[in-house]
Amino acid sequence: MISPVFQFGIIVNLVVDTIIVKAIEYNGEERIALYFSKNRQIIDAIKKIPGIRYSSSKNCWHFGCTKELYHHFSEAVKDKVRIDNSSLRKYLEGRKTINRVSKKVELSIETRKVVYEYGLGDENAEALEAMRNILTLKGYSINTSRVYCQEFIQLLKILGGRSINSLDKKHILSYLLWLNKERGYSEHHVHTAVNALKFYFEKVVGRPAEFYDLPRPRKPLNLPTILAQEEFVKIINSIKNIKHKAMIMACYAAGLRVSEVINLKVTDIDSVRMTIHIRNAKGKKDRIVPLAVKLLEILREYYKIYKPGNYLFEGAGGGIYSSRSLQMVLQRAKQAAGIKKQGSIHSLRHSYATHLLESGTDIRYIQELLGHNNLSTTLRYTHVSIKDLGRIESPLDKLDI
Repeated sequence: MISPVFQFGIIVNLVVDTIIVKAIEYNGEERIALYFSKNRQIIDAIKKIPGIRYSSSKNCWHFGCTKELYHHFSEAVKDKVRIDNSSLRKYLEGRKTINRVSKKVELSIETRKVVYEYGLGDENAEALEAMRNILTLKGYSINTSRVYCQEFIQLLKILGGRSINSLDKKHILSYLLWLNKERGYSEHHVHTAVNALKFYFEKVVGRPAEFYDLPRPRKPLNLPTILAQEEFVKIINSIKNIKHKAMIMACYAAGLRVSEVINLKVTDIDSVRMTIHIRNAKGKKDRIVPLAVKLLEILREYYKIYKPGNYLFEGAGGGIYSSRSLQMVLQRAKQAAGIKKQGSIHSLRHSYATHLLESGTDIRYIQELLGHNNLSTTLRYTHVSIKDLGRIESPLDKLDI
């Protein structure tokens, strides 16, 4: 901060330090933290505050979160610094909201964090907690619940102190248009926002169904990336670590999602019936898929070396393997193999389905193997299959040139 001072007939600009005041939790206690550039004069002044301490881990001075101690602080640094307490005021407003709402409903840690960060009002804090609870009671997956809550929070942030329950269809339509035009949401992203808002107003609030007559953008037909079988062989041959090789082979051999691979248990592999039991997959559905002979061979080699306990593929410290780590395994293998095609672990699932189709497997069997509810989802692989395309001769090849 630049403070102009009139001295000897001229204006002198003096730089005044700023102390940023925030609320923190320290050893389970609510404290007021002070952040500022190192300044001996300021330090000497704030040392007069009763109970003030320095934390090297949080890199700040801090004292108890009370009005009396804050008054001590403001008096100690008066005329010495500029105080930025916007963060503290926001926190205290959030605390008031939480105290009021908690008399009616217990707020989760996740909802409390959002209240503190975005300053939600009482009704909107209750609405967010109700949204979380109904998602849990209806058995929605962790990922779907997280995405729906994120989209719901985006709207609550914009509303500020206005209640979400005061909105009507006109407001929702305007918001969706804003997401598309101003925020640059893709068609798929707008679909997700619509579904999240539909869930709240229909399942949580119980508004009539006609409220959800919302215009939805047309979903684009994006064809999946497909690896040629020769490209997959190159990828596998570029992997030296047997655990990594077994995981990538499992993805392709059974058309598994990344979550399905990392959640496989040792007992899910049935070498007698030559099947893999996929449990609690997308949509909370189980399914059985064939166990490839070559996959079983490498799994047996892998098992002898790693001797996994519960999960078939355990992380470095035991427990479930990281999905991000598995994605990185594939990306490094593609790079080593010189494969330039884009695509994640899911591209192996797409390749599995397409190669089955090209080898003559009935589309309805593929639907069952992939765990698709609707055949239309599986039919998109007919757009990328080259089984019949190879029989079509281009008119260019008929020309005598």
